[in-house]
Amino acid sequence: MLTQRENYIRNATFNYPEWIPMEVVISNASWNEYREDMEAVALRHPDFFPYVKKGWMDYGNIDFGPAYTKNVPFTDAWGCIWQTSIDGIEGIVLNAPLESWDNLDSYRIPDARVEADRGRRDWDAERSKIEQRRSEGKYTCGNLPHGFIFQRIQYLRGFENAMIDFATEEPMLDILINKLVEHNLIIINNYLDIGVDVMFMGEDLGSQTSTFISPAQFRRWIKPAYARMIEACKKAGTLVNLHSDGMILDILDDIIEAGVDIVNPQDLCNGIDNLAKALKGRVAIQLDIDRQTIVPYGSRKDIEDLIKEEVMKLGSPKGGLEFIAGIYPPTPPENVDALCCALEKYRTYWWD
Repeated sequence: MLTQRENYIRNATFNYPEWIPMEVVISNASWNEYREDMEAVALRHPDFFPYVKKGWMDYGNIDFGPAYTKNVPFTDAWGCIWQTSIDGIEGIVLNAPLESWDNLDSYRIPDARVEADRGRRDWDAERSKIEQRRSEGKYTCGNLPHGFIFQRIQYLRGFENAMIDFATEEPMLDILINKLVEHNLIIINNYLDIGVDVMFMGEDLGSQTSTFISPAQFRRWIKPAYARMIEACKKAGTLVNLHSDGMILDILDDIIEAGVDIVNPQDLCNGIDNLAKALKGRVAIQLDIDRQTIVPYGSRKDIEDLIKEEVMKLGSPKGGLEFIAGIYPPTPPENVDALCCALEKYRTYWWD
């Protein structure tokens, strides 16, 4: 039997894995909302939740962390002030540290060698964690902070200003994007020096109906920035996984051309058939399972039918399909159980 790492790499490279890689991530908001009921579900599915033991969490004292604690403003390393109204759900940025381009020259980009977005970096600890995973036969990964180029511009400039910048072809964008790329390359190169199998890069490029900027604007500003960062990974033989929420069908070709190996899109927002046509066999798909309609509100049959359809239309014996599910309120524990059961049922569909 393959190790988790061997199976993951085979799947990502269309080299006949033994099972579909799958991950279910329960948010602290859901743990806080459903507590022991959610714990009971997790205990029934140890393959997904090996870290959960009976009574494992003090539900009355969950540490939600910076930017996730209700009504507690948090200022990150970029000067962005975050605040949320729901414990366990990431907040929004309340200010715009770079609202005026006049301040670009004096604006201080965090030192990626020692500063994380929400704390200090400890590369020795990160190396130890990665080496531990490798010793356990698990794939290893590095992560850029969520919102590493496009959304970072929004956070710094404010959404409206950023949209105007792209629409008017603001020359200062080139300078800012270059600074962001150089910042991200420090993080990437540290992970490449440690040695990781895959780099995760995530930011949300779309709304429910379209990308926030036009495909032409994406090609002009964002795609070249992605390509520079991905090139470093390619030279090191490291896979690249790009996540984006929202409707991104119009830029999938560009994302592939930038060099991404694994695309992590939302399923129903983009459409299963559309994703099959655009991606199947070209790059691996880490499918972000619905968290808006069927999984939160559907029946057990609805949920199983969804997973079966996605396996049938997007999977193959060669691999190229993996699943990830983020669990948030109001998805009830019984629907999480239904999801886990469906994933377990179809995990080896192509090899049974």
